[in-house]
Amino acid sequence: MAGKKVEMFEVGPCESAYQMGFLIGKRFSDTIKSRLDKDLVLRDQLLPFAQAPQSQPLIQALCNNNKTRFPTYWDELVGIAEGSSVPVLEIILINFRKEILPFLHKEVALAVDCSDDCSDLLVVSENMAIAAHNEDANVALVGHTYLVKGKLQNGLSFVAYTYAGELPSCAFGFNNHGLAFTLNSVPPTNEEVAAGGIGRNFISRDLLESTSLENAISRVRSAEVSVGHSYNLIHVQTRRIVNVETASRFRYSVNEVGATPFFHANMYTHLQVNQVEDANSRSRQKRADELPKGSKNEFMSVLGDVDNKEYPIYMRGPTLYTLCTAVIDLDEQTLSIIQGNPKKNVITHVFSIPSVELEKP
Repeated sequence: MAGKKVEMFEVGPCESAYQMGFLIGKRFSDTIKSRLDKDLVLRDQLLPFAQAPQSQPLIQALCNNNKTRFPTYWDELVGIAEGSSVPVLEIILINFRKEILPFLHKEVALAVDCSDDCSDLLVVSENMAIAAHNEDANVALVGHTYLVKGKLQNGLSFVAYTYAGELPSCAFGFNNHGLAFTLNSVPPTNEEVAAGGIGRNFISRDLLESTSLENAISRVRSAEVSVGHSYNLIHVQTRRIVNVETASRFRYSVNEVGATPFFHANMYTHLQVNQVEDANSRSRQKRADELPKGSKNEFMSVLGDVDNKEYPIYMRGPTLYTLCTAVIDLDEQTLSIIQGNPKKNVITHVFSIPSVELEKP
C-alpha cells in the first residue's frame, strides 16, 4: 500500500472562520467524502448511535459546550461540512469520535477504535533537540489526509497535518510563533470520561494559535475536557519540549523533556489516571527502551523498527498504518515530513519554523 505525497492547501486571510472552513471543505471535498464513506467507526457505530433518542443529550451537550467555548472553531467546522457538501452531523461525529465512543452500549461498540495510535521520541540535550513522531492511524485514513497552511487576519499563520473532515490538526502542526506540537492518544477507562466536555480536536485547533510555550500549556490545561490526551509541546525559540498529559476534571501533568530520550506511545506515563491496558503501547515502549537513541539516525531507526511482528513501532497494517513521520529539529528550526519507513529518510516536505514576534492587529 504505497502512499502518495500529501497535498497542501494555502488558505487565508479570510473574512471569517466559516469562510476558511468552507474553502478547506471545498478544496478537499472528494477526499472528505471518500473518508466518510470508508470510516467504519462512523458508519457502523457513530451514525446508528446518533439516530437513537438516548444519544441526543450527549451530542447536544458536546455541540453547545464546544460552540460556546470556541465559537470561531465551531464556525470553521460548519464551514468544512458545507464547503464539502456533506452532512454537518457526520463532520460533528468524526470530530467528537473519542468523546462519544465511551458512551455507546458495549454490544454496539464491538470494533476497537484504534484510529490514532502514535509514537513519539523526544530529547533536549547539548548535542540535539528533536521531536520525532510517527503518525499512526487506521488504514482507512491512508490517502485521507492533507496539509493546511492557514493565514489569519491577525498575522498568525500555521501549518497543520489534517485528517479529512476534521479541524486542523488532530496530528501535528506549528505556527509562526515558533510553537509546534505532536499528539498521542491515551486510553482512560470509561469512568474517567466526563460527558459533554470540550473535544480534543477543538483543543488542538486552539494550540495552533498559541503565542508561547506557557500559553500553549495554559490552553491545554484550562479546558474542561471529556477524555484524556497527551500533548508534546515544542518551542524552538527557547529550545524546550514538554509533554503534557491530561484527563477530565481539569487534571494534568507537565513533564519537561531533557537529555534522557523520552518515548511516548499511547499510555499515560506520569499522570495518575485509571487507564485501559494497551498491549500495543506496552510492546512499543519496551522495544524503544532496548534500542540506542544517541543520534538523529538512531531516532529514525527506533521509529522505523519492525522487530515485533505483532506490535511494530513502524506500522503497515492490517489495521494500523504509519501515515508519515514528522521530525521537528529545534536547532535547525525545521519540521520535516518523511514518507515511508523513517530509516530510509525519504523527505517529502521541509518547513522552516519561524520564531518571530508577530505584530499586533
